Formats: sequence, C-alpha cells, structure tokens
Amino acid sequence: MRAILVANRKGGVGKTMIATTLAAALANREGQVALADADRQGSSLAWLARRPASAAPIRGLNWQKSGAIGDAPKKVDWLVIDAPGALKGARAEALIAEARAVIAPVQASVFDAESTRAFIEEIEEIKRVRKGKVPVHLVANRLRAGTRAAADLDAFFDELEREPLAHLSERTAYAALAAEGLSIFDKPMRRLEPLRDQWVPIVGAVCA
Repeated sequence: MRAILVANRKGGVGKTMIATTLAAALANREGQVALADADRQGSSLAWLARRPASAAPIRGLNWQKSGAIGDAPKKVDWLVIDAPGALKGARAEALIAEARAVIAPVQASVFDAESTRAFIEEIEEIKRVRKGKVPVHLVANRLRAGTRAAADLDAFFDELEREPLAHLSERTAYAALAAEGLSIFDKPMRRLEPLRDQWVPIVGAVCA
C-alpha cells in the first residue's frame, strides 16, 4: 500500500481539495483507493458521502481519533490521508509513520508562508523525514496568475530553496464538482484539461 499524507500546520490551505482530488485521480487510474479523514471537521468523508455510485470507487476511513490511525484494509493499493490543521507533535509523527510522502499545500499569503515554514521545520525533526524516507512536496495552491501574491509566493519558495511540485490555479470548478462528490478527474470535459494538466507532476511524484 502506498500512503500519501496531505498536511500543513495551517488550516484553510486546501488540504481537503488536494486529498480528494488526488484520491479521485488515483481511483480513475487503477487499483483500490482509500481516503482516510484524520480531521475532526470530516470534510473528506462528507465529500465521499456525496460521491455517486457511478464514479470511480474510493473507500472512506475515519481516522479522526488517534487510535484509528493506521487502521486500513489490506487490499488497498493507494491510501490518501487528509490531515487535520495545526498538525504537530505526536499526531504528526503518527501520521507521517503511515506515509511514503507528504504533500503540503500553500496558498499565496504571508500567513500561509510563515505557517508552512514552521511546519517544515517541525516535521524535518521527525526521523523518517530527516533521513529522507518521506519526501515533503510543496504545492502552490489556489493561485491567481499575475498577481502580487503569486509573485510573493514564488519568492518564498526561492527563499526556502524549494521548488514547488506544482502550481494549481484558483478555479470554481473544484468547488462545484466537490458539491457532487466529484473532482476534475471524474469529468472528461475538455475545459477541465488545463486543470488536470497541472496535476501531472503531483500524480507522477506519488506514482514514481
């Protein structure tokens, strides 16, 4: 089983959108996919509850209680974990212990940037991350091209000396599809192709 943790210290950076979209992308490829919701808000599980039976199947797992972490069926090829906000300490260590990679979404704001800096510093102290067994991939999320905020975010990545894995645009399509329990990978519409193209490096990284 390949497990991917979607996490950041700050809430509201789009973790659930990244987790649900990635789960749908993998489910539309091949193999069995599970989506573990470790956030008390339960947004990923709510998304799955709206997902139609005709869509590629994704199994939901409730990891909101600490004791549930790691509880996953054996016949799962991919596990995407939606982490809670303010992730740190023992809970961060427990979730990272389940993962082969971490995806950390970052939005274009000074608050997101500083919170992400602190998050990276904290998890780099965790043994599996420090030894390179669990790579941490940053993803620039909900970007509006050509804005000052987007330029500032690129400057932040330069300062960290970390190239983001992908740049994802701000689009209403994500929210509209999420309301139906769907993602851009569940609808083969031509107008969604540019958005799917932005996900190529993310899917490629987790499948490598």
